[in-house]
Amino acid sequence: MNFATSIQNAIKKFMGKTVVDEESVNELVKEIQKALITADVNVKQVFELSKKIKEQSLSKEMLKGISVRQHVIKVIYDELASILGDSYTPRLDRHKVMLVGLYGSGKTTTSAKLAYFYLKKGLNPYLISVDNDRPAAKEQLKQLSEKIHSQFCTSEGSCVDIIKGCSHGAAKSDVVIVDTAGRNAFDSDLAKELKDTYDEFRPDEVFLVVSADIGQVAGKHARAFKEAVPITGVIVTKMDGSGKAGGALTAVAETGTKLAFIGVGEKTDNLEVYNSERFVSKLLGMPDFQSLMEQMKEIEKNINVEESQEFDLDTFYTQMKAAKSAGSVGSMLGNMLGQMNVDKNMAENVDEMMAKFEVMISAMTKKERKDPELVRKSSSRVARIAKGSGTSEKDVRNLINQFMKSKDIYSKFSKDRGFRNKISKLLKGGGNVFGM
Repeated sequence: MNFATSIQNAIKKFMGKTVVDEESVNELVKEIQKALITADVNVKQVFELSKKIKEQSLSKEMLKGISVRQHVIKVIYDELASILGDSYTPRLDRHKVMLVGLYGSGKTTTSAKLAYFYLKKGLNPYLISVDNDRPAAKEQLKQLSEKIHSQFCTSEGSCVDIIKGCSHGAAKSDVVIVDTAGRNAFDSDLAKELKDTYDEFRPDEVFLVVSADIGQVAGKHARAFKEAVPITGVIVTKMDGSGKAGGALTAVAETGTKLAFIGVGEKTDNLEVYNSERFVSKLLGMPDFQSLMEQMKEIEKNINVEESQEFDLDTFYTQMKAAKSAGSVGSMLGNMLGQMNVDKNMAENVDEMMAKFEVMISAMTKKERKDPELVRKSSSRVARIAKGSGTSEKDVRNLINQFMKSKDIYSKFSKDRGFRNKISKLLKGGGNVFGM
């Protein structure tokens, strides 16, 4: 059982309790302790975290509109996010990156993954291998570079000579990434080589690559490498299957070194920017917990559905604009509409569909907006609206169909108090979205 699964199981057990009291909170804390210690998190950290969770979970100071269960989960969420540190924002300008790490950390593969990450951002990466210690390292990075269509450079000689020899190509690139040599253990020879490389290359970013399966030792490695060169961030690899992942993450964070990227698989695109909120949300089994809560509040503020209000295309249009003002709401509506059995295609492509819907509704007459049945029953009206909005007749019919589904939901909302309570819970950041 991995790190995330253990914590999620503890939370599911807690959420299933009939009564939430001090005893149930203590039981949850014990389960989380067990999960963290099994994941190789430092025992001192575990008990400090447990103490904070107990104190704040049993506090009477709760956010207005959330249940006791939600309050406890939010406390756990906040404390884990605090331990793991702030989110990382990658540089997307011209800069130089140096990767350091020991054997087995996945440093060379990560160099290519990082180059691919910048490629997808529209930058031109340039990979340089100065690894003279591992014979296959240069050839490996060359092959990976060809696979992702990135420029690559290396040569014979010292790490300093290689960097000098590759400087001409590097000067024409947006992001230059240097893959350095590793060792089985950190020693004085590696420290000197890294310092020489750093002094010659003068990188803007120095990423330490550590494997999640080394657990708490990651903290020791982070401190050792920080003494040799100024580490600006850590990339933790092999996060997809390590039982010691918790130990690696918390140990790195404890050193004050910022988590930058997370390696979640072997493929070239299996590298994620570390986002504290999103990572902890996934860890707890609640995808995008924080952003979803914020978007829900914004929707609740902007959309006030009155039971007596007539629901027509003008209402539909107004509510879409209000929803759009909350930002990109595709993932949020995907969660919410999924609870209502609404067309999955609409939920998954809501941002794109809203843009089309707006121009089509704008091309209608006031009478058509008030009575969409006029459009549905008239091929000539459908053709006119499609032409006036620059869309297809199929798009217009799709709009009317989606409006009818939304109208059904509105009708249910007005007449069914149980359904209305369910949506209210969703809009307050709870309900079935999080299994609460």
